[in-house]
Amino acid sequence: MGLNSQIENPKTMRTIVFITAAMIGFSASSCIKVVRQGEVGVKRTLGKLKPKELPSGSYLINPFLTRVIKVPVRTINLPVTLESLPSREGLNVQAEFSVLFHIRPESAVKIVETLGVDEGEEVIRNVLRSAAANVTARHDAKDLHTAQRDEIGRDIAKIMTELLGDRGLVVEAILLKSIRLPDGLYQSIEQKMQAEQEAQRMEYVLQKERKEAERKIIEAQGINTAQKIINENLNEILIRYKGIEAMRELSKSQNSKVIITNGNMPFIMQDEE
Repeated sequence: MGLNSQIENPKTMRTIVFITAAMIGFSASSCIKVVRQGEVGVKRTLGKLKPKELPSGSYLINPFLTRVIKVPVRTINLPVTLESLPSREGLNVQAEFSVLFHIRPESAVKIVETLGVDEGEEVIRNVLRSAAANVTARHDAKDLHTAQRDEIGRDIAKIMTELLGDRGLVVEAILLKSIRLPDGLYQSIEQKMQAEQEAQRMEYVLQKERKEAERKIIEAQGINTAQKIINENLNEILIRYKGIEAMRELSKSQNSKVIITNGNMPFIMQDEE
């Protein structure tokens, strides 16, 4: 069977078409590079980096001469655990951080040239270790377990920004996720917090008692003032007049009674049936 007869074989023809299509597809995919959103591309041709970053989009390249390195410029959440951070009192503290950072798009070529994409995270870890030790050494261990952790995170981010300088790595935030204090220190912190809460409760009770004492003083002063007004306005003539009015009303009653009076106030003795 000759070559022509083999080509005319339908099975052989399908194989040739499949291989040809695969080669064309492979060649096309190798020539077209896609840079997605949240990335920029850095073109390297014959080992030399092009100075201009490639924004998101599709690019036609020569796969034998050129390579497109994709650099993420979105926010990266990098978890870091530091085993022994010094505190002001000389204790070692274990802490878990989340470092939020990103690469400046205009610094992508510089990052690839000086650090490499993967090495950027290692630089962040090393800078965090130095900055965190610098900050925690100025605080007591208990401060890492209280509301001051937000302030500590901001101080660490500030120092990291200074250390990184213009490398193109931007620290957005340092989140202090968890703290492991030395054994026994947790109990001391809890006891102190309970004592502070008890002191605050007692202060509230004392303030309440002071307010109640002030209220009673004001109430007594009001009663005293009212009695003075009454005593000043009730004279002898008014008292006698009220007594006469009372006897007049008693005289109108049909019940049998004996009224004894000194002329001012009546005293009633009523017969019991």
